Amino acid sequence: MASSLLILLIWAFSFSVAFGEYGNWDSAHATFYGGGDASGTMGGACGYGNLYSQGYGTNTAALSTALFNNGLTCGACYELTCSGEPRWCNPGTITVTATNFCPPNPSLPNDNGGWCNPPRQHFDLAEPAYLQIAQYRAGIVPVSFRRVPCVKKGGIRFTINGHSFFNLVLVTNVAGAGDVHSVSIKGSNTGWQPMSRNWGQNWQSNSYINGQALSFQVTTSDGRTLTSHNVAPAGWQFGQTFEGGQF
Repeated sequence: MASSLLILLIWAFSFSVAFGEYGNWDSAHATFYGGGDASGTMGGACGYGNLYSQGYGTNTAALSTALFNNGLTCGACYELTCSGEPRWCNPGTITVTATNFCPPNPSLPNDNGGWCNPPRQHFDLAEPAYLQIAQYRAGIVPVSFRRVPCVKKGGIRFTINGHSFFNLVLVTNVAGAGDVHSVSIKGSNTGWQPMSRNWGQNWQSNSYINGQALSFQVTTSDGRTLTSHNVAPAGWQFGQTFEGGQF
């Protein structure tokens, strides 16, 4: 009985570490980048491209190595509040989506310019997001943060890029946990096939699926799976975006 309980506790701990826990506040620091219109935040290591047209707007963040998880955290949502600096903090909280990576700078010390160096937890916010919680002149502020469910309008979007035998599908606008950890694809003439993550939230299949209606299965970090059947019609073309279901 005791050994079974221990195994259960270990499994639960592993699950919480792997998938994150909502509601638990942690400490980090925040800076800003990208300019007043956030134009410098476009593109980025998650592969989302134009954050305006993809629906992410300016409430976005680049994450340090400790949070980025080699890109698997792309799409996750965080609630932040400036804390412990009354002179520089604005009241209230913001919710941001992880859309980029803040690279380490080993030539600078962790407490003086190397803000995104491991093992620091750090958010490099789009400037408009930063200014909602802190004063511009502060430059860097301590923050409290926690994972929160993402709220998105419409369904999950699948943008099909690449070419025959190299299908690169960008998965965006994911609600709930937000960060996609696995994707499978099914053509109207095939079974389900797992896709490999190429980079960011671009998922790759090397199968020939031209001329087939496409379905997708998306699993997020909380273990939930959503299946969107026949999202793309048989006549789909590379470069097109299709909308599926939503968590």
